[in-house]
Amino acid sequence: MTTSHSSATPPAIPDKPSVDGLEERWVGVWEQQGTYTFDRERAMNLPREQVYAIDTPPPTASGSLHVGHVFSYTHTDCVARYHRMRGREVFYPMGWDDNGLPTEKRVQNYYGVRGDASLPYVENYEPKYRGTMSAKDVKDASKQEPVSRANFIELCDERTVEDEKAFESLWRRLGLSVDWAISYRTIDDRSRAVSQQAFLEHLTAGTAYQSEAPGLWDVTYQTAVAQAELEARDYPGHYHRVAFHRVAEDGSRGEPVYIETTRPELLPSCVALIAHPDDERYQPLFGTHVTSPVFGVEVPVLPHPDAEMDKGAGIAMCCTFGDLTDVTWWRELQLPMRSLIGRTGRMIAETPEWLTGEGAAFYAEHVAGQSTFGARKAVVEALRESGAMDGEPKPTQRKANFYERGDKPLEIVTSRQWYIRNGGRNADLREALIERGKEIAFHPDFMRVRYENWVGGLNGDWLISRQRFFGIPIPLWYPVDEHGEVVYDSPITPAIDTLPVDPSADAPPGYEASQRGVPGGFVGDPDVMDTWATSSLTPQLTTGWGEYEGDAELFEHLFPMDLRPQGQDIIRTWLFSTVVRAHHLQDQVPWRHAAISGWILDPDRKKMSKSKGNAETPEGLLEQHGSDAVRYWAASARLGTDAAFDTGQMKVGRRLAMKVLNASKFVLGFPEPTVAEDDACGAENCTHGLLNLVTEPIDRAMLTGLARVVEQATAGYENYDHTRALEVAETFFWTFCDDYLELVKARAYGDESVETPDAATTSARAALRVALDVLLRLLAPVLPFATEEVWSWWRAGSVHRSPWPETSECLPAEAGDSAMLDAVGQALGGVRRAKSDAKVGMRATVSSVTIAGPAAALDAIRAAESDLRAAGRLDGDITYVEAEQVEVRDAQLVPPPPKH
Repeated sequence: MTTSHSSATPPAIPDKPSVDGLEERWVGVWEQQGTYTFDRERAMNLPREQVYAIDTPPPTASGSLHVGHVFSYTHTDCVARYHRMRGREVFYPMGWDDNGLPTEKRVQNYYGVRGDASLPYVENYEPKYRGTMSAKDVKDASKQEPVSRANFIELCDERTVEDEKAFESLWRRLGLSVDWAISYRTIDDRSRAVSQQAFLEHLTAGTAYQSEAPGLWDVTYQTAVAQAELEARDYPGHYHRVAFHRVAEDGSRGEPVYIETTRPELLPSCVALIAHPDDERYQPLFGTHVTSPVFGVEVPVLPHPDAEMDKGAGIAMCCTFGDLTDVTWWRELQLPMRSLIGRTGRMIAETPEWLTGEGAAFYAEHVAGQSTFGARKAVVEALRESGAMDGEPKPTQRKANFYERGDKPLEIVTSRQWYIRNGGRNADLREALIERGKEIAFHPDFMRVRYENWVGGLNGDWLISRQRFFGIPIPLWYPVDEHGEVVYDSPITPAIDTLPVDPSADAPPGYEASQRGVPGGFVGDPDVMDTWATSSLTPQLTTGWGEYEGDAELFEHLFPMDLRPQGQDIIRTWLFSTVVRAHHLQDQVPWRHAAISGWILDPDRKKMSKSKGNAETPEGLLEQHGSDAVRYWAASARLGTDAAFDTGQMKVGRRLAMKVLNASKFVLGFPEPTVAEDDACGAENCTHGLLNLVTEPIDRAMLTGLARVVEQATAGYENYDHTRALEVAETFFWTFCDDYLELVKARAYGDESVETPDAATTSARAALRVALDVLLRLLAPVLPFATEEVWSWWRAGSVHRSPWPETSECLPAEAGDSAMLDAVGQALGGVRRAKSDAKVGMRATVSSVTIAGPAAALDAIRAAESDLRAAGRLDGDITYVEAEQVEVRDAQLVPPPPKH
């Protein structure tokens, strides 16, 4: 008794398969059938190693995605699909990073508004512009309409929701196999509650603290900036050679000491001159005092090893503050604080108390309230008039710190801010965080060095407070004493079960709203958290940590997660900050593996980015080439390796997807072999019985080679090398199509005059189906649409829920020699070249030919001679001659008769 191998009747195979339109068809089917849904109940009943949890990067919801996102997210999706096919329950969420400065900037530009905390809320506010403001006016702050904090937040929320809809649509079209039911926004209620709970736990543990200290400040965006957000850029300036004067023993003015500075406007905030302790030029000055020009302030001359002997005059003024070196000197040498630059970037309006006499008068008249540029101009003119400047300023390019999204150099402003300890000021914690990094497997491994270098080079803790609107509020209030002074060192905290809270709108426990800002009452902390302070909690946020809508059982099962995929440029921000939070909160690493993608490079070999204006948007690429083609281009690049933006590679991917459809149509066009009931395993889509029908040597050789490919592709994915997995599968697929299909085509057709095919024909048909079944699954992670389409012609269910192939599925009872297919393929290729060189068609017959090659190769070719003859139309004698490599000689060709 026999039984048909297939357990379901597939739909008809189309006459002309096409990759066009597959996305529209299958995205809907996957959603309807829940193909990628995470089964929580099943996951909880599985051992932890059978669940695979991914900490998916939440893209910034501010405008549009670019091709770099498609590149890196495809890498992750290939890994997710592989593990799902391995039988693991895959936890693959998606989030949107929608709070923070990028969103505010987009909202300002899109609606033509700017937030103003002093304004009242306006019900049903309607902005004048909705994406219609001209590019020129967008850059003009005076054209932006001021709106209340609450109205501005409403607009941010409105805009991000619309952007996120567009992002989700694009991700679905790309074929990301995320579970769209597990999604979050970094500004939603749960994100706010989790972020605030984590902050409060840090506060209780002493790992979060408040400090009034010098910090980097962006005067454009009016917010503090963390060390991880810095970008050093060349900035034009001038060196000014300026004379300080030694103070003689009798107090009179002594010899000049020249310094060179690019920031003469900071002269009134000078607190010391600093030189290297080994610099013999200045060693006699250490411990003495000098007076500053124009302002006449007496300051000490001190040694410090950070001074550069070969830079400028070799001695520098320390001002509070011109750069981060000034901060180091100020802290380590315990110098006085003389801050002059305020949050607006202007010099303070009040004349500082340390200035007296003419210096105080000059400041009041020419410096107070000026921009740094205006103050510099006034001070330089005064230096000229006093003779304290030696020569004219000399142009130079200096390195200045910028906020990575800003276009003006950062200032260092003293302000009250919140910090999380990250080892910047604690060597023991720094070492502990380096050890945490060693618990994580980095892919590629050399990316670990970037993590360790960053941690080792930290010089301050993580500043998390920001002076913005659209973010998660610091969940604190402060008492106001009977004199109306705010008591910052006694913060009022909310109960965990009341989170999330907004201190700007909510009253603290034990107070009424009417007590806000009055003596004996309270004030809310006006700041919000850095966006990284939320996104650094994505492992906790997605897996259920926290009191608000938490899932403690799921968190216990999934944390630490398995994979953090991300870009190399945010190792210092997202990856490191996530490690910091998990170290403090859970005393663990947040995940076991970190997969680091490279960058996409433009034709000039520069990194593509939206900020540089050289990034391609993916919508048109997906439309033109198809999602499988774009995914193929992305998957062809290894982790950690920069890749060129290459539409040519996308065309190769489209050709591969098209070949999958056409080759599959050809294979499935042959009647399906019947399998003896005793050989059928009974499992859906099982190929075990077909293997027993494979009897011909070349069929066995092909399947034996395929088994090796399965082994290599599996090793590739297990080692986070999706490119290797694709490479071996694709190479074999083209050999399968170009050589094997051509060699066995005639035998697979068989003798149509007989009802029951012979063993040789059955062997070819069975081998073709086994190979197709395995190849579709090998290619499915990269080409989800084409492989799903073919699977639906033939198999039940989804290829993406089918098991990843095992080597046993394609190893016949008697294994073949995988080198056989190569040898016969080379011989067939030689015959084709001979016909091509003779400029005759492939239908030309060969009346005689000599095939040369190593003895083992010739034995293999003889064993498959009948297939070679049919494929190459070899009608005459074949002579075999031993040689070092396989080649075809002396082919005598007979052109086909002309067509009438």
